[in-house]
Amino acid sequence: MDRNDFKILSIDGGGIRGIFPAHILQCVQERLDINVYEDFDMIAGTSTGSIIAAGIAFQKKPSEIVSLYSKHGAEIFGQKKHSWWPSRIKQGVHSKYENNNLKAVLHSEFGETKLGDIEKPLLIPATDIGHGGVHVFKSSYSRSFTRDKNVAVKQAVLASCSAPAFFDPAKVDNYLLADGGVWANNPALAAVIDAQYRFDVNAKDIRILSIGTGQSRTAYGTDDSKGWGLLTGWKNLEFISFLLSLQAQATQNYLQLMLGEHQLIRLDFETDNPLPMDDVAVLDDLISRADRTFTHRSQELMKFFDIQEA
Repeated sequence: MDRNDFKILSIDGGGIRGIFPAHILQCVQERLDINVYEDFDMIAGTSTGSIIAAGIAFQKKPSEIVSLYSKHGAEIFGQKKHSWWPSRIKQGVHSKYENNNLKAVLHSEFGETKLGDIEKPLLIPATDIGHGGVHVFKSSYSRSFTRDKNVAVKQAVLASCSAPAFFDPAKVDNYLLADGGVWANNPALAAVIDAQYRFDVNAKDIRILSIGTGQSRTAYGTDDSKGWGLLTGWKNLEFISFLLSLQAQATQNYLQLMLGEHQLIRLDFETDNPLPMDDVAVLDDLISRADRTFTHRSQELMKFFDIQEA
């Protein structure tokens, strides 16, 4: 590990929209001839990003991860919870989906492998709702951090994917955990801090490829006379996406202030349209957006990976 050039791959949360960063990584590997697993010194992923991060840490090809979303997205977001509550009220008191199918997919991808078995530094944020704090799963890259070595990768990823309102919290050992996106939907800052603390890496030697899952320009206007509440003015599940987007934007702003101009590449997109986290109908559009983003930013990426233009 070269501490004078420490590369971090960071992947946001965003549900089904994870196919966007997955396809970008496929383009990086296939079109730039970069081995994503070998080229990065640390990989961080939150929620859907944790699926991708763990997949890369397992040395899966990005194309395999893209296929995971295409093949299993409808299953993961297909088993809705049944309830006698009217649908509008149910969104306020129940998670929207069962997590059985998600568990099955994670088991098929990661089996019984434990975080202690992962050689690559892997960081997966979750939220400790039982004790009201943050929770970060880590592979065994630090001798002083031993808590997670026997935690199954599939458990850590399930916890990080348990987005409020979409899936129930996950119990991992003595912890009740939910989506890490509550505080670190963009996990790049958490990764930078851990790299500095655990590996004694100087900030000037860090380079980050941070990939988002899209930002919808959610806004509420300035009319304070309208009804305001979870079932009315908050726009229900859109409010969750709004909070995740704000966190990702804040992290990007902090990192831009902390790091040099050429140390950070952020690949993402904005749209005026809603960006639901569970609509598999948008998969083709997200792949197209990812391809376009990669194409337009390819020169920056070539510099990031130290590829000389012909």
